[in-house]
Amino acid sequence: MGFRLAAYAVCIEDGRVLLVRCGNSWTLPGGRVEHGEDPFDAVVREVAEETGCTAVVERLLGVDSRLIPAAEARAGVEHQNVGVFYRVRITGGRFRPEPNGAVTEAVWTPFSEVAGVRRSSLVDVGLALARTLPATGHVPPVPVGGLVQH
Repeated sequence: MGFRLAAYAVCIEDGRVLLVRCGNSWTLPGGRVEHGEDPFDAVVREVAEETGCTAVVERLLGVDSRLIPAAEARAGVEHQNVGVFYRVRITGGRFRPEPNGAVTEAVWTPFSEVAGVRRSSLVDVGLALARTLPATGHVPPVPVGGLVQH
């Protein structure tokens, strides 16, 4: 079984959320926590790498753990992803594609448009955490299907 610890940025401003395009779908800025790296530092690094912007962490939102069955996983092997979600504020920089990376663009997306785009379930988890601020730091799993994917 594969395992990944990742940190994700939920950047919200004026009724919009910052999304990044990876391939043919959208997700939150963020990604793998490097060996020995603090997830708090990883989310700031990932925002800079994927968007070209500087950011500060405002608060911890929660943690999501999901098991992706082998039949649905990219590598064809059962995979667990543990994501640490932070509320993050952009403080500077200009959007640009990720140099030598998977992110081709970053855009502010109105909340009203999110449901209509092909996206990672991480987007829905991050928005649910930001909206409800659960004391437990946990929200129910997001069903995958249609426009929502692993």
